[in-house]
Amino acid sequence: MTETVFTYAAPGLKFGRGASREVGWDVAQLVATAGGEARRVLLVTDPGVAATGHPARVAGAMRERGLEVVLFDGARVEPTDASMEEAVAFARDAGPFDAVVAVGGGSSIDTAKAVDLMLTNDGTLMDYVNAPVGGGRAPERALLPLVAVPTTTGTGAESTTICVLDVLALKVKTGISHQRLRPTLAVVDPDLTTSQPPLVTASCGMDILCHALESWTARWYADLEAKRPEQRVPYCGANPIADMWSEKALTLLAASFRTAVRDGSDGHAREQMALAATFAGLGFGNAGVHVPHACAYPIAGRVRDYRPAGYPDDEPIVPHGMAVVMTAPAAFALTFDASPQRHLRAAELLGATAPAGPGALPEVLRGLMRDVGLPSGLAELGYGEADVDDLVGGALQQQRLLATAPVDVTAEHLAGVFRDSLEHW
Repeated sequence: MTETVFTYAAPGLKFGRGASREVGWDVAQLVATAGGEARRVLLVTDPGVAATGHPARVAGAMRERGLEVVLFDGARVEPTDASMEEAVAFARDAGPFDAVVAVGGGSSIDTAKAVDLMLTNDGTLMDYVNAPVGGGRAPERALLPLVAVPTTTGTGAESTTICVLDVLALKVKTGISHQRLRPTLAVVDPDLTTSQPPLVTASCGMDILCHALESWTARWYADLEAKRPEQRVPYCGANPIADMWSEKALTLLAASFRTAVRDGSDGHAREQMALAATFAGLGFGNAGVHVPHACAYPIAGRVRDYRPAGYPDDEPIVPHGMAVVMTAPAAFALTFDASPQRHLRAAELLGATAPAGPGALPEVLRGLMRDVGLPSGLAELGYGEADVDDLVGGALQQQRLLATAPVDVTAEHLAGVFRDSLEHW
């Protein structure tokens, strides 16, 4: 029996230039709605974002409303289990709190989700990490109100139920996924994104792009096996509402992505990218993502010595959006036959001029990757043929994502995707 029901949920949303100046009022209202009084707030950010002054301005806006703000600025770019446990320990020592505010990219927002989870629920962080890496435990208690204020345009973390982290001992990137991790309110202020360096904009933009493409091409919800109410998960497959958000996100990206990378001061392009990120998050946060994201986790988790411009250079990282798009051309070649019209429609929305066929979407993706200055393939990140089996093993651990793919993905499929992604041009 196949599914007849799909679900949709989203945080509250406040969008526009200057929206971040109203966070103090927002927090007070959210806590009051929950039956309490806002007095103490934990603000989570990372050192790079803290240096821009944005978190200090948001904290100032909250203090003007009479709130006591405790700052944690130690979130790690590409969080790990160790960095999240450090944040949790800080919050437990500094608490109690009435609400949590995250100011930053996906790393800060995901760290805030983990902190909020562990402030309100028993157990260890690994208890809640998705199986088979962790225990896959569901939180039993409601979390504190969480306000997410993104300073990058890409992750969609302000809209989703996902918290992504590297488990260092296992060298695997995984996550925690549950409806209760979805922020209560997303405050999207495009003015906070103008400090992004070009490669950060490019990587984050590719994350938006793959969020929209993967949710647009995900397995249709009615083709999945039927579930009981208690079995329903945030990723329910492509559906009419998620389609609407994903298609609009692709349209916005096509018109603004290259400009935003080329000229970070272009206010209109930044605003359109922020809208695209929000719309893509509202789409994939319900429909799901699939092969490129599953492949991205081992690419990021097994990096050896790649250090991208514009990111902290204290240790090697592959930024999330970059890791995702590295395999996207090959992944969408793999999934083409499952829904040719959807793949061709996506290529059309992104400005494809090549003849219609399986190569249309991969080719427009490669052109966009070149135009925004991304690496030419996995080889440039330090991976080679000898790494393929290890990467396949890491991707196969992401069954939560692969279950949403429009084809039944095998180890052989993944090996082909990784090999075809070693060099794009």
